[in-house]
Amino acid sequence: MTDSDVPGTIRKPRRIEDLTDVYDFLEEVRLRPGMWVRNNSLQHLDSMLTGYRVALGIHDIAEPFDFWTPGSQNHFSEWLCQRQGRPSSLGWAAEIEREAERSGRPAMEMFFELLDEFRADAKPVKPSQTETQQAHAAD
Repeated sequence: MTDSDVPGTIRKPRRIEDLTDVYDFLEEVRLRPGMWVRNNSLQHLDSMLTGYRVALGIHDIAEPFDFWTPGSQNHFSEWLCQRQGRPSSLGWAAEIEREAERSGRPAMEMFFELLDEFRADAKPVKPSQTETQQAHAAD
């Protein structure tokens, strides 16, 4: 049993070497945002994630990355625009910071709530038994 398995305990930070992808990194940011992101600015977090993506490209590492894809809109921004019901050329960080200011909430807190929602929406939905039977019947 680890510390994070016990209700009411806070997970201990992990070493960089123990992180496997951008979402592991973001969980470390969530745990201690003040350590990672200057002034808890989503603009700074966006810059860090851009650097992360550039490093993936430089080192030819294939990793799904939802925050910036050169030459196209990224998945997180697309999702956020759909969720808000309006397009934006500002990018996800500026949009969330604007919304957080309007609602009087911390932008970093809002980002992680939206990130959790995005990830939940992105999980593949397991087809129901009826859908599976219908697909086999169509074959």
